[in-house]
Amino acid sequence: MRQLDNIKTIGDIGNIGDAANLVLNTAPAAMKATLGLAIYDLWQQGKLDFSFTTPPPETPARPDKPELVWPTKVPKRGISQDQNARSATLHALLHIELNAIDLAFDIISRFGATQPREFTDDWMCVARDEAKHFNLLADRLEKWGVVYGDFPAHNNLWQAAIDTQANLGARLAIVPMVLEARGLDVTPKMIEQFISAADKESAEVLKIIYQEEISHVGYGVKWFEYFCRKNSKKPNEYFHLLVSQFFKGKIKPPFNEQARTQAAMNENYYRPTNTG
Repeated sequence: MRQLDNIKTIGDIGNIGDAANLVLNTAPAAMKATLGLAIYDLWQQGKLDFSFTTPPPETPARPDKPELVWPTKVPKRGISQDQNARSATLHALLHIELNAIDLAFDIISRFGATQPREFTDDWMCVARDEAKHFNLLADRLEKWGVVYGDFPAHNNLWQAAIDTQANLGARLAIVPMVLEARGLDVTPKMIEQFISAADKESAEVLKIIYQEEISHVGYGVKWFEYFCRKNSKKPNEYFHLLVSQFFKGKIKPPFNEQARTQAAMNENYYRPTNTG
């Protein structure tokens, strides 16, 4: 576990909104993950009030590296006997997890005040998991002499957060129910490829991430459907409307139906021809 070095402000936090913003405003990647875990513990211990006094930043603080480039400029990744290619793949996942930490704390800070306390409880669990995932991947890469920032990355995931910052329904539809659900579709094959490359250690890390991401998609479905009930929306129809407005692309197969079902996502969400 990475230590909290020279951070005195954590002891001055009084409420969950300020705590979430502290993570968002922390630039060093490893420190962001460590803070996330520490704040989860404070929340579980009842040491943070359920209140929100300051808005979140539009863009979270980030380290100087990695260089952010267009997706087409990101180095080609792969899962083979080539350790550099596998490093690039894990680094891309590490970048996703850093974004995911910020996304979890952003949804708490940005929307938590208008939702039941249980909403914050659930997304704090997501924040804890994402910080854990970041540390698992960082530790694995560290054994190969690779640190966060050694490969370029793109900013598409946070752009989705910016695009949906004024619409909770859209945020839930696009981030957990489209982007994270896609992770459920592709990760099992990735795990098999790492095993085939005789990299069981990386495969074990991905197995942990995969299992915990199912619950994250489940939280997305849960709160999206709550949002729809509160706003008299038909969930499947409204989901596809939001996807058409906020997602640049299409929801494409193959789908991991078993994992999506575990996350309580019915097929009408990801098979447009079945909507009605």
